[in-house]
Amino acid sequence: MFRHLNCRISQSLWSELQAEVDRTGHSLSHVVQEKLSAAYDVEHHTIFQVSTSTAVTKGLFKGCATAADLKTHGDFGLGTFEDLDGELILFEGHAYQARDAGIVEEAPDNTLTPFATVTRFTPEHEIELERVQSQAHLETLLDNQRPSENTFVGIRIDGVFDRIELRAACKANPGEDLVAATGHQSEFAFENIEGTLVGFWAPIYARTLTISGYHLHFISKDRSKGGHLIGVKASHLKAQLHLETDFHFAVPETEQFLEADLRDDPSADLSVAEHGHASDRE
Repeated sequence: MFRHLNCRISQSLWSELQAEVDRTGHSLSHVVQEKLSAAYDVEHHTIFQVSTSTAVTKGLFKGCATAADLKTHGDFGLGTFEDLDGELILFEGHAYQARDAGIVEEAPDNTLTPFATVTRFTPEHEIELERVQSQAHLETLLDNQRPSENTFVGIRIDGVFDRIELRAACKANPGEDLVAATGHQSEFAFENIEGTLVGFWAPIYARTLTISGYHLHFISKDRSKGGHLIGVKASHLKAQLHLETDFHFAVPETEQFLEADLRDDPSADLSVAEHGHASDRE
């Protein structure tokens, strides 16, 4: 939720704000929000993450933070739930849980997550996306708007989706790693549905900490359907981008995490688990 600020300030403060806009190239809204966030110690342009992508690929699915904990660090994000029990969508301050067939319920504050990435979403850029033919095409359109290969980006995409293909992780069996657990995930599709994609783009250098590249979850406008994106077609969408400049993550204190061997590169396993069958990615 955004509010419009209309107030009178001194000429000296106005001059300082204008100088900061000229120096950084950021919008006036961005500069004002940044200064107010610093003054009030509010996290701004900051990603907060629970656990790591490598831990998830190893099957470390025990919850170590609650939905209520996530909300203290952001109002926008995604992840999963304890034992890989569905997809987490944090949207406009509410945590939603998408399970089998894309059925969504709001998650109670005490629901646990083993992995989640959140931010306070305050976009700097807004773009129109026309005639999106596939997920690969969507990612190409977004690539053209990202300022760098080395910057984290929060992404919100709104509109009516001609067709959207999703999956939802099903509760993992004891001892399963991520690839095995997502091998029996639920995959489904909806047509002519209005809603929002929520997620992030992360640089490849961060792949052992977070999911590199695009990671997007969907929530319908009526909050009844959702899941992890694996395919999309749409005539017209509106995208908003939020540049992230700080990355904080909470290290789980569970015995399972502390004793795990997390030295491997998780990229290959994440690619299998994240993309599903992804028939329209090519």
